[in-house]
Amino acid sequence: MQRPSNAELELLKCLWREGTLSARELHDLAEPALGWSYSSTRKTLERMRDKGLVSERPRHGLNLYRAAVSKLATLAALSEDFARRVLELDGPLPVQAFAESRLLSEDEMGELEALLRKPEGAAEDEA
Repeated sequence: MQRPSNAELELLKCLWREGTLSARELHDLAEPALGWSYSSTRKTLERMRDKGLVSERPRHGLNLYRAAVSKLATLAALSEDFARRVLELDGPLPVQAFAESRLLSEDEMGELEALLRKPEGAAEDEA
């Protein structure tokens, strides 16, 4: 899985929360966090499609976008990368680090914990 940029991650979070959205709907949801133009959202979605992060399908004259990567596998891979590169930890972050997350449900916390316990690189295979 290619790592999403910060802006791409913001768009993915919107898709994980809402499901399938048009570019305009995505822009309207993410604009407060990103503070950029609609054309920037469109261009980022094109790059995300090319990277395999989102899927795109036409419907009634609109292109609809859906996350093409698993939320949990992506979060596990990003947290493992952060733990290794930034914190210089040999193992994954403890799942308690995600306890206050508004992005994860209780069930997802358990699934994330299982992904984080897999051998290094296994979470990336899930995505």
